[in-house]
Amino acid sequence: MELSPEFFLMLWERLCWPLIRLICFISIGLLVANFIEALNWTRWIALLARPLTRLGHMSDTAGASFSLAMFSGVSANTMLAEAYDKQQLPKRELILANLFNSLPTYFIHLPTIFFITFPLIHGAAVIYIGITLGAAVLRTASIVIISRCMLTKPEGVQTSTAQAEHSTKIDFKAAAIKSWKRFKKRIRKIIKFTVPIYILIFIMHRVGYFRELEQFAAGYLEFIPWLSPQSMGIITLHLAAELTAGLAAAGALLQEGALSQREIILALLVGNILSSPLRAVRHQFPYYAGIFKPKVAAQLIFFSQSFRVLSLILVGIVYYYVSLV
Repeated sequence: MELSPEFFLMLWERLCWPLIRLICFISIGLLVANFIEALNWTRWIALLARPLTRLGHMSDTAGASFSLAMFSGVSANTMLAEAYDKQQLPKRELILANLFNSLPTYFIHLPTIFFITFPLIHGAAVIYIGITLGAAVLRTASIVIISRCMLTKPEGVQTSTAQAEHSTKIDFKAAAIKSWKRFKKRIRKIIKFTVPIYILIFIMHRVGYFRELEQFAAGYLEFIPWLSPQSMGIITLHLAAELTAGLAAAGALLQEGALSQREIILALLVGNILSSPLRAVRHQFPYYAGIFKPKVAAQLIFFSQSFRVLSLILVGIVYYYVSLV
């Protein structure tokens, strides 16, 4: 195969630059999480989520991660990974805390999703986003209830006067040095796992492995009897080229009157559900495997995607019957 300039340009645009950007985002998240921990600010940040974490018997680390997830999912996951590696967070609470963060993580992507969907499907976008937001709320609320049943109530931490006085003296220089030392140690492990996994996923995509899976999944859509052929086209595009292509097709069909608003929303929900496993492997696993150990990363993704799909199915069923009225 001839190595043309176009090939190297493609390699830069599709592999090198996205990988560099991913490592940069992970590095920033790691630095932020380490700096917060070095300053001992975890408990203060956790105050934002204190009502929910108390109800769910979760620790301050889970609460701080929830609050951080409103701004950076990488920082939130890095904080959980650091606590788990230091055995400050048991495996059960790690999984629950990661699932607990689904609502703030959703809000990070909400503006982007809205400004992509609304110009294409107009009023249907409000309902579709409302349904997916409802699924995120359901996931977080369910985790609070589940964790309350599964976790023991943490004992209250009594802070001595000396500790209180010490905590008021903020040494930013010492915290920066401490967080930088931790960063250098951990970033090596992150690069060690993230880079080869990302390259492997890229190769699998280039040789058509994911395309075959997408076509295989699209070929079994007949098991959903209420989907029209046009709806199946939206779902197939959602699987093959993700959300934007499916939305473009949905917008065109809605404009022409070929599908109703209800059919558009249901088709997008089905596409969202069916594309979740492939999206997790292609996009989520490379960066999760850099933050957590690969085995733990796979377990977290399995639970999060399973829980996400289940919540979308539940709210989708509710919408299906409510929209019939």
